[in-house]
Amino acid sequence: MFKTNVGSTDRIIRVVVGLALIAAYAFTAIGGSWHWALLIGIVPLLTGLMSSCPLYSILGMSTCPMKR
Repeated sequence: MFKTNVGSTDRIIRVVVGLALIAAYAFTAIGGSWHWALLIGIVPLLTGLMSSCPLYSILGMSTCPMKR
């Protein structure tokens, strides 16, 4: 479906950052307006889980190891 262009290290960072932002929203949503954390956290989480980043595709980038 989508071309894989996110390497394993990049993928781990995206998932961790996405989960951290979503957790920040979940733990502070009662006392404040952290809706931006939820919205921003979803993007790196999904791109990390799918191993594909649309922005990387547009820019012609990839963090995957080169094939020999």
